[in-house]
Parts: sequence; C-alpha cells; structure tokens
Amino acid sequence: MESDDPSRCNDRNVDSIIQEEEMLMKATQRKKLDLAKKPTPVELLPRLSRLIGGPDIYIKRDDLTGGGVSGNKIRKLEYCVADALDKGAQVLITCGGIQSNHARATAAVAARLGLSSHLVLNGTPEEIPEGNLFLDLLFNARITFLPEEKGHERDSTMERLAREYEEQGKRAYIIPLGASNSLGCLGYVDAVTEMIPQVAALPSSPRHLVTAVGSGGTLAGLVAGVLLHKLPWRITAISVAYPRQQVLETVQHLLEELRKTDFPDLGTLPRETLTVLDDYLGEGYGTTTPEQLRFIATAAATEEQLLDPVYTGKAFYGLSREIAAGRFPKDEPVLFLHTGGAFGLFPFRKHFNQAVFSTLSAPGKN
Repeated sequence: MESDDPSRCNDRNVDSIIQEEEMLMKATQRKKLDLAKKPTPVELLPRLSRLIGGPDIYIKRDDLTGGGVSGNKIRKLEYCVADALDKGAQVLITCGGIQSNHARATAAVAARLGLSSHLVLNGTPEEIPEGNLFLDLLFNARITFLPEEKGHERDSTMERLAREYEEQGKRAYIIPLGASNSLGCLGYVDAVTEMIPQVAALPSSPRHLVTAVGSGGTLAGLVAGVLLHKLPWRITAISVAYPRQQVLETVQHLLEELRKTDFPDLGTLPRETLTVLDDYLGEGYGTTTPEQLRFIATAAATEEQLLDPVYTGKAFYGLSREIAAGRFPKDEPVLFLHTGGAFGLFPFRKHFNQAVFSTLSAPGKN
C-alpha cells in the first residue's frame, strides 16, 4: 500500500480515475452488459450515526441498482450473463437458498433479456410463496427444490439440468452460487472504481469499508479493486454464512483466479487491508436474533433504510456492536455497502411481530 493517509483519495482527480477505469477495462477484455442503474449514491446517515454513538457512517446504496434486480448481484450478473449470451445461452441455471437474492436477480435478468431461467433452491415449496421466491415465480423461473440436507448436491443438480436442456436442443449456462467466480468479481472491481470519486467528494473521506459477506464474490471484487487502485482503505467483512477461515480461503482463491484471468499484477493482500468477522453468524445463514430485528426496525424508523435479516441487517448490526466496542475510532468515517435484499424482509414478518411490533402495541406505548 502506498499510504495510510485517507486524504490521499482527495488528491485523485476525475481524469486520472477515468484513465484508471479505462486501463482496468482494457486489462480485463471482458464483455459486459449495462443492466444496473449506476452510479449508485453515497449518503450520510446522520441520525443513525449519532444513535450508535460512533463515527460518521455513510452508506453506498447498491440497494438502488434497479427494480426487480436491486442489490449487489446485478453488478456481477452484468459480466456473467454477457458471457452466457456470447456463448449462445437460452437458459440461465443457478442456485441458492429459497430466499436467494442472487437467484431472484438471475430470474429477473433472464426475463428482461428474453431468456429462460431454472433455479436450484435449498428448501421446500411454500404453500403461499414469500419474498424472493414469490418474485422468482413472477419472473417465470422454473424451480427445482433440494432439501436443506442435500445442499451439497446443488452443483451436480445444475449440471444434470444443463445436460437435459442440451438434449432438448437448448443451450444452458450455469452461474455459480452468488455469481461468485472470477468473472462475477469484476462487478465489484468496477464498483470500487465508481466509489473513488464519490469518497473523495465527501467532507471527510472514509477509510473503512464495511460489508456483509456470503459466497465471497462481492468481497473478493472489492479487495481486488482496492489492490488494483492502491487505495488505503480497510475492509471489514461481516460473515452471514461461513466461518472466518472459510471466507478468507474463498477470497484468496478468487484473487488467485483474477490474477490468472485478468490482473497478473494484482499483488498480494496486506494483512491490514481485510478483516473478516464471524461473531454475528448466530445459528447460521438465514437466521436472526431479536436484537438484530430490533436494530433493523431502528434503522428503518431512523433513516428510512431497509436492511434485511439475512445480509445487510446482520452486517449493520455487527458494525454497530463493533463501534460500541471501540473498534472504529470516532474520527474515522465508515462507508457501509448496502447490498440490497429488502424482499427478504417479508418472510420474517412473524419474527418482527414477536420481537418488535408486539412491544410497540403494548399498553402505554404510542
């Protein structure tokens, strides 16, 4: 890293940033679709910052990437689906949990482009589909359900489906879990390039970038972007699915793939650049706690921010606890990456009724 001085970003003019972006795009030589609404804004959360009692917290609104595909997945799909179209695909196949944001985004993109989609989802059919699953059906996705205990069969199931489509004369393209391969990572290399002038324009430039991490592709792209631009940013990733060591191994693997495919001069990852926390996993992916739900309700009521219990709510709650523990100095602003997922709120309505709304309707409460 060249410098730990956060003001360094302010010295970078727009022309130099554009030149770097053109250099990076030339280096990848990858086709890319224009699907997301970009750039997404960066906003200050003044009331929530005061309420938490920490530094100024800014939020990168990747929940505003657009309509049915809002969230971080669309940036990754811009590259993956471009590759699918280049290879003549007629069907997009992918996988995830029953409330997968990525699966929903893939189904939406397929509908937008006139393709078919087939989703392999861990879980069982719901009598009345909720949240993302409801949207999957609206987007006319075909769905194969796998019991939770057979999650390890997702890849083989997708490969089988692809062969079946080929036998029907239809070209199928498999997108991995979360679009978290080296191709999908490029979406968040782009996002770092997009954030540089936004951060530089703020009254005080954040040096801390905080995000949720699940399958790892978004995080690996962010890390690669920071390394490529030689930024002094420090990334804190709050895991919502996997133990810390597994996340680190995934990121290292994806960085190695990026070195092979696109960025041979990517460089190594300094220890101080990335911190992964698994302290807020609870009982695992897709689970939550009353404390996290109450924090999500507070964020909505205080700043109109819709955080979901699976990704952003768990991560922002973790950030608030880390701030309370003094791990983020009050004079060092934080940028939180909002990766979307508001549709995932709806399957948790009963949990909110028990943990939040029942308290609001108690005697003596207004």
